[in-house]
Amino acid sequence: MRFPTRWACPVRKTRWCPLRHPRYGEPWLLAPKPACVCSRRSSMSSMTSAKPCTSDTYTEAAMTTQHIITAEAGTELQNRQVQELLKANEGLKELNARLSATQDKLVQSEKLASIGQLAAGVAHEINNPIGYIFSNFGTLEKYLAQLFQMLQAYESAEASLPAGPQRDGLAALRNEIELDYLKEDIPSLMNESREGISRVRKIVQDLKDFSRVDASQEWVWTNLHRGIDSTLNIVNNEIKYRADVLKQYGDIPDIECLPSELNQVFLNLLVNAAHAIAAERGTITIRTGQIEHHVWVEVSDNGSGIAKENIGRIFDPFFTTKPVGKGTGLGLSLSYGIVKKHHGHIDVNSEPGCGTTFRVTLPVRQHKPEEASPGTTS
Repeated sequence: MRFPTRWACPVRKTRWCPLRHPRYGEPWLLAPKPACVCSRRSSMSSMTSAKPCTSDTYTEAAMTTQHIITAEAGTELQNRQVQELLKANEGLKELNARLSATQDKLVQSEKLASIGQLAAGVAHEINNPIGYIFSNFGTLEKYLAQLFQMLQAYESAEASLPAGPQRDGLAALRNEIELDYLKEDIPSLMNESREGISRVRKIVQDLKDFSRVDASQEWVWTNLHRGIDSTLNIVNNEIKYRADVLKQYGDIPDIECLPSELNQVFLNLLVNAAHAIAAERGTITIRTGQIEHHVWVEVSDNGSGIAKENIGRIFDPFFTTKPVGKGTGLGLSLSYGIVKKHHGHIDVNSEPGCGTTFRVTLPVRQHKPEEASPGTTS
């Protein structure tokens, strides 16, 4: 590029300056024109006595400008780094808060797991004395029947006694102890006691079935209705004050599964349904059915429902809408994993204010991978 002659140095008659702007790369003549020493000397009477212009002046100006630009760039870089550090600090604070909340939930989950194991162990130990009581109850009923038979014989013999003090004394004692009432009330007391012991025994058995403390974790064929009933007995105290349970069982076959893990799924769904019913007493409906080679179990409630923005997150670990201390956010996540382990799927249909329905669909038979035939190589 050639420079216009009007920008030439009046003394040296050369181009204005060979230097270029350190930032923009443009010639100095496009920037604010610096004062040339040659032009100041042109007014002197003797032009020949003036010293020729050198490039040191322009080099010094270029270096000064470059220092200013470098300082501005450094300040801008520092500001950008400060902003990035502040943003990273905010992210770390948020991450730390989430980690603290997750740790609290994990600790609570471990406590619940320990309590569950302890309860299962206690149930296993209670089962032995319950067996003694049942055995003794049978013997006691047998003894009482024999005593009543003997008592009836005495009553028959009493009528043949002659009138006198002995007969009058027996009649007075019968009236005093209300023998006729005792003969009616003792069998009733025995039946009520047997029913109470039966309920205790069933609770213990359901706890054992739920935890499977006396069985190995193997795939077995089982009836889902029995698992649901035992789970209902376990969570009865959680439900009975909140809702009525309606069972609409269909005709379903036994399925191949891990019973204790499916019982955990049913427990989580039932407890969540009970907690969703807040104000008035509600209803929890349990339905079962079969579709071709699959069976399904539905747990429905008429509670508060699930907000649409939370539907996609209910199976995420540690996600919960319950207050702190009321839930760990692991129930549905664990249930989802158990159902997937059984090669099934779990679906949810909910409308805020109307209730929620969870459907668990499971295959009747588990399709295990075929073993490699002899001679095959991997």
